[in-house]
Amino acid sequence: MQLLPNFLTYFAIGMVLLLVGTFLFEFTTKIKEWNLISQGNKAAAYVLGGKIVSLAIVLYSTIAHSVSIIDLIMWGGIAIVTQILAFFFAELFTPKFNLHQAIEQGNEAVGLFLFFLSIAIGILIAGCLTY
Repeated sequence: MQLLPNFLTYFAIGMVLLLVGTFLFEFTTKIKEWNLISQGNKAAAYVLGGKIVSLAIVLYSTIAHSVSIIDLIMWGGIAIVTQILAFFFAELFTPKFNLHQAIEQGNEAVGLFLFFLSIAIGILIAGCLTY
């Protein structure tokens, strides 16, 4: 009867990785969504929501395809780092406007763009995590 302990272990590790990934996003990127959300900035909520959903997508793939707890943690970490790096590249490839500034100013169009971009990147990374 290992099913329940295995489920709880993988769920707990998945939640920890989700929290760590969300914290690392907030810590390493210019946009400080939690502060902006507390001020009622919807664009920041879209950005953070996209980051969390995309992290959940890649972690789902990691959990579904891992062969052990170590495998889950290793590939979960790789997925988180890849997500963060992809977000930095998004900033580089949008030279017409500053993403950080646009989100701080509450530009909801930019927030939605980053929401969908995060999910698209998450799906791509999740596909790369299958083997």
